Order: sequence, then structure tokens, then C-alpha cells
Amino acid sequence: MEGLQRCFVLHTRHYSETSLILDVFSEDAGRITLLSKGARRKRSNLKGALQPFTPLFMKWSGRGSMPVLTHAEPISIGLPMRSYILYSAMYVNELVARVLETNTPYPVLFLDYLNVLRELAQADNPEPALRRFELALLQHLGYGIDFLHCAGSGLPVDDTMTYNYREQQGFIASMKVGHLTFTGEQLKSIAARRFETPDQLRAAKRFTRIALKPYLGGKPLKSRELFIPRGRSTGK
Repeated sequence: MEGLQRCFVLHTRHYSETSLILDVFSEDAGRITLLSKGARRKRSNLKGALQPFTPLFMKWSGRGSMPVLTHAEPISIGLPMRSYILYSAMYVNELVARVLETNTPYPVLFLDYLNVLRELAQADNPEPALRRFELALLQHLGYGIDFLHCAGSGLPVDDTMTYNYREQQGFIASMKVGHLTFTGEQLKSIAARRFETPDQLRAAKRFTRIALKPYLGGKPLKSRELFIPRGRSTGK
């Protein structure tokens, strides 16, 4: 690669006795897998830098499935993810690693990713930030759903009416109430990515879980299996 790129490490795993395999989200290259030779040696200057949530300048060389990291330096200190917020940040990393194709640029989504990390680092309640990022991720994946109009009639949604979600179609007015139904008021909140009440947050979480399920497949997210401290929500 020519020049340095802004990146974040999503996940690392050991390779041989001294090296690491890195799952990286790059502003210009998208999600890529890199080999960092010797990164686990005691004297390696990369040992402390290749951590999740630390903005990095990185450079690599080689083609194929696993280019070799040639340079990495922190842009700033890592974003602090305290206690229960850490689980939400780990969920964001796992989501990006699971749903994005490799070697496909997502420069705008990279900024959304940076923003959600910044929000989480300052948040008491992680859920609004997570819901906004999930919706941004769906949008960048090409998931185009109109939240503001009934897919059956084309009329604007009414706050007090209920609408049933149909995959690849949208929301259709319905008298029945169930897991796939949302009020017009909830749909407007999701469209605006503005969550001011617990009901709006619950509706957004329910929708993003439904919409992301086809991208995640049947394999559960490991971050959801982590211990959740009593009285706290990771927002996932």
C-alpha cells in the first residue's frame, strides 16, 4: 500500500510463536486481514499499539488474502471504554467484522464507526449510540427501507396506527400487533435516529435485530454471551 491509512484493530489472534493476525477496519480499504510479524516479541514496539479502540496510522505490503503489516503508530491514545461500556464497544467491533465483506471500502461508515466509539466513551447509556450505528451500518450495506410511508398505500405513516414489517417490502398498515409491528410514531423515531423514550429505544432495538439477522446468519454473536454486570445494559 502507498502511504498511511487511518485504521482500527477489530480483533487479534495469535499466529506462530511471535506474530499476530489482525482483523482491521481501514478508512480507505475497508475490512482487511493483516499479518503482524513479531508483534508478540517482548521488545516489539507494536505490542502496546495494536489494541482495539486505538486510532492508528497503518501501512502494509503484499497482495493476496493476508498482506503483511509494515508500520503502525497510534494517532492518539485509545478511547476509554469503562466497565459495562466495553461490552457494547466489543459488540460494535464484532458486528463490523461479521457483516462487512473484506477489501470493500466503506469510508463514510468508518466515520460512523469512529463516532459511535466516541459516543460510547462518553455515554452512561450506550443504547442510543448503538442503535444509530446499527441503522447506519444497514444503510451502508444497501438496506433501503422507507420508514415514513406505508408500503401498501404510499401514504405517510400515522403516529397512532400500527404497521407490519415485511422483508424487502417495508411497512404495511395492519390491525394485528406482534413482534413485526411498529407504530407510526416509532417508525418516525427510527427514521430520524432520535430516541427520547424507552419505548422508542426498545422499538429501534427490535427492528435492528430483525434487519441484521439475515446478515449475521445462525451463528450467535460472542459479545452477547459475555457477562453483563447487574443493573447495567450493554445495549446489544
